[in-house]
Amino acid sequence: MKNENLKNEILKKCKNMGITLVGFAPVNRWERPPEELPNTFSEWIPEEFWPQSIYPEARTVIVIGLPVQLPIIETAPSIYYRELYETVNSMLDSKAYEIANFLTEKGYPSIYIPRDCYGDIKVLLERPLAFFSHKHAAYLAGLGSFGQNNVLLTPEYGPRVRFTSIFTTAEIGPDPAKIKDLCTRCILCVKNCPVNAIPEEGEFPPPMDKKTCARRSAKLREEYRYPCGICIKVCPVGKDRQLFEREDMSIYSNDKGFRKYNKAWEHVRKYGSKR
Repeated sequence: MKNENLKNEILKKCKNMGITLVGFAPVNRWERPPEELPNTFSEWIPEEFWPQSIYPEARTVIVIGLPVQLPIIETAPSIYYRELYETVNSMLDSKAYEIANFLTEKGYPSIYIPRDCYGDIKVLLERPLAFFSHKHAAYLAGLGSFGQNNVLLTPEYGPRVRFTSIFTTAEIGPDPAKIKDLCTRCILCVKNCPVNAIPEEGEFPPPMDKKTCARRSAKLREEYRYPCGICIKVCPVGKDRQLFEREDMSIYSNDKGFRKYNKAWEHVRKYGSKR
């Protein structure tokens, strides 16, 4: 088995670093996605976005994920969620950088890929693409499946998790690609999207209207309460809902019986941003 001891070392290091989710995928999965994966795509990732195109020496992609806490996302859009979002992104970058250095020092040259591979939200208005997709990497590493809103759903946190990736020259045994389709097709993300950027019908996962989504994000950034987060907070998937006692989804549509939560969210939204 390929570098089983090294894989165990990485998993141990990730645990010690407080990394919640870890997955391993060989780079050839970008060329030939495993048939057992639950989602199909009318168009697959173009070759120039594959890890081996970005770092030709890459043999394995290590994907790490950290959760974003549900009660904070419920205030979104807000300065509170913006701070959480930026904190998690920063933590992912630093942890991925540390893991890449750890592997390089062991004789396996490795590089990390930043969490957000674009300069500013305004760039996405012209070209809504990053140079590498972490959600597809997490998908190929068996960490989740795609939802109606075209983000990755995980059993642990639904879509409330952020990912980043490490490209390594080490050949590490892959994680199983098999995972069930987690999306319930409840369409809550579609119904709650404030700019109607998520299609309800057609192919699955549907192609989002990325530019419309980016325009809303740009407006919210000017108000210091980016990102939007609404389609993520209303998703019913994830064990975190049990942990935070948020299994009753009417909490987001029915004020009756949930006034204490709505008061808390409104309080947070009044401060720290140009609402």
